Formats: sequence, C-alpha cells, structure tokens
Amino acid sequence: MPTRRYEVGRADEATHPDSMRATLAEFLATIIFVFAGEGSILALGKMYKDTSTTPARLVMVALAHGLALFAAVASSINVSGGHVNPAVTFAALLGGRISVVRAVYYWLAQLLGAIVACLLLRLTAGMRPAGFTVASGVGEFRCMILEIVLTFGLVYTVYGTAVDPKRGSMGTIAPLAIGLIVAANILSGLAGVVYEYMIIPGVEPPHPTHHQPLAPEDY
Repeated sequence: MPTRRYEVGRADEATHPDSMRATLAEFLATIIFVFAGEGSILALGKMYKDTSTTPARLVMVALAHGLALFAAVASSINVSGGHVNPAVTFAALLGGRISVVRAVYYWLAQLLGAIVACLLLRLTAGMRPAGFTVASGVGEFRCMILEIVLTFGLVYTVYGTAVDPKRGSMGTIAPLAIGLIVAANILSGLAGVVYEYMIIPGVEPPHPTHHQPLAPEDY
C-alpha cells in the first residue's frame, strides 16, 4: 500500500481560490459551532439563578454542542472537509490528507472563528463566554488522560466517517456521527465531575464548590 506523501504546499496554494474558500468555510463553521454551543451555557446561566449542575442542564449543553457541530460540519464538509477543530486538522496533516499550508490556514480560521463567536456573544448577550476548568479535588493527570481519550474518540470518528477514502458514500451520517461523539464527550467529561465551568482569565470569581460550577453571569 503506498504511503501518503507529506507536503508543505505548492507556491500557488496559498492564494488559490479553493484554499480561500476552504479557509472561509472553516471560519464560518467555527463561528456557528462556538456561538451556538457557548451560547447555550450563557442562556442557561440567565434562565437559572442557582449554580448547581443537574442532569438536565448537562444534556442541554451537550445537545446544543452536538447539534451545532452537526450543522457546522454539514455546511462545510464539501468545501473544507468540515474539520472545525485544530486537533482534527492536525490529524489530517499527520495523515497526509492536507498540506502544511492548508493546515495553517485552517488553524488560523478556526482560532479567529472562535474569537469572533465569543465577541458576538459578548455583544449580544452582554456576558463573558464561559469555559471549563478542572473540578476541585481532581488531579491534572486524570484530566490529561480523559482529554486524550475524548480527543481520540473525536478524531477516530472523523476519520472513519469523513476522511477515510474507503468509507464510501456516507451522506449526512458523517456530520451526525461527529456531532454525536462531541455531545457524548461533553456528557462524559462533565457528568464525571472532571470539569467545571471556568472563568475567563483575568477575572476574579467567587470560589465554586465541588460539582457546583458557577453560572456564566457570575464571571
């Protein structure tokens, strides 16, 4: 079986219209995903005043992220491959599926897309978007192992449904499977009390208790 050839990229690839379209698709898809996913956390913070984590809220956050990623991947998969994630782009680069130039373009588009989505949320919701931090009493090593497992599950799913040339015609199964694995990863990470909602760096919050993440408006 011939191996994939790693490429830096042709000289004209940096300005080729296909590269520009693919980069724009990654940028817009990332905005869609981050705006809807992070917006669900902010919305829950406005709807409920108590900060306790409940199964219903975990499901709502996971569902919002899964559906948003399904839409983001479905809308960009035929243009850019629907990566919407730097880890997926890195895996595609290691697998020889994209060039270094295209990978750098994708990474910049994904990072800028996430920043723009957070700025839009700040503008529309009037709150700083929340993130995640390690829950109290949980070691960093345990979280590192979890991140490795969750990221492997995502990348393996993407490769099996959207990247592998032997997959055949998958239709909408690929975006759906990718959205579902992300939703499942969120449930396993939060329900396992490994992560809590996190403050934005530089903002001093009240101190959360174990398994009681702060509401986004408290940041």
